Amino acid sequence: MRAPDFWQNQPDQPGLAARLLTPFGLVYAAATARRVARSGYRAGIPVICVGNLTVGGTGKTPTVIALIERLSTRGIAVAVVLRGHGGRLAGPVRVDERHHRAADVGDEPLLLSAFAPTFIASDRAAGVRLAETSGAAVILLDDGHQNPSVTKDLSIVVIDAAVGFGNARCLPAGPLREPVAVGLSRADLTLSIGPPGVQTAFQRTWGHTLTAPHLTGQLAPLATGMDWRGLRALAFAGIGRPAKFFATLADQGAILARTVALDDHQPLTEALMLRLERDASALGAQLVTTEKDAVRLPPPFRPRVLTLPVRLTLDDASPLDAAIARIGI
Repeated sequence: MRAPDFWQNQPDQPGLAARLLTPFGLVYAAATARRVARSGYRAGIPVICVGNLTVGGTGKTPTVIALIERLSTRGIAVAVVLRGHGGRLAGPVRVDERHHRAADVGDEPLLLSAFAPTFIASDRAAGVRLAETSGAAVILLDDGHQNPSVTKDLSIVVIDAAVGFGNARCLPAGPLREPVAVGLSRADLTLSIGPPGVQTAFQRTWGHTLTAPHLTGQLAPLATGMDWRGLRALAFAGIGRPAKFFATLADQGAILARTVALDDHQPLTEALMLRLERDASALGAQLVTTEKDAVRLPPPFRPRVLTLPVRLTLDDASPLDAAIARIGI
């Protein structure tokens, strides 16, 4: 979901559109509060929830991948449960990258299935029950902070440090799914993602709201041996904030002949890809996209599009390790 410009107004300086829509945001917040007050299914193994308070991309998927890698290196079997945005299957079902496509299960589950057993379910509790049968010792619940159907042992709220909580208003007046104080009251850890200068600005604006231990980290390109310097690229991305991807690619030395910002999770049809390929050819450029977009590519285009994967690096992981130890992992 692409954020309207007025969502980024400062919390103490809301624009006219935000002020007019605020009553609807109050209704949305009240509905969320009623929903999260319900009790959920208690799994027989620890459940770590990775969520956020805003719509759009904050870095949940890289956070889940980082947690999988961190736990797996300690010999801990991990399973992932998520809804599967944009897929036609309601589940519960285990994602099989050999047989499923993004149209079946969604792009994020297909990507995550390469790292750990991944299950989609519109009923998260049913998904967790199925995941428990996989032999996992811990379940990562992706994007479940506002979903009360499963009891969480550890809740991590992920924040894009560059945008923070926007204008601090709930949908549709702002980007929030629930008020900041309410959502953070259920967080055991907060994680803001962004480079050092952005983190400083985030701390200045929002630091007073963070009551749980605060982790900081940043996304950096995965070292694949690819030399991006001087490469003319037509870059396209259908993620929450495509501009972040374009900036990362430019930082690697690529020459951005053109950028195309698609809607979040937008289907990459053959017609769209043929048009992008023609445009790239006319510019003498190579098509480049994100790791998440790559799983939505039609099979014939996969060898014709380069991918720039990124990974999350934490500045200090000790609060995370302490929290994981507290829940017996």
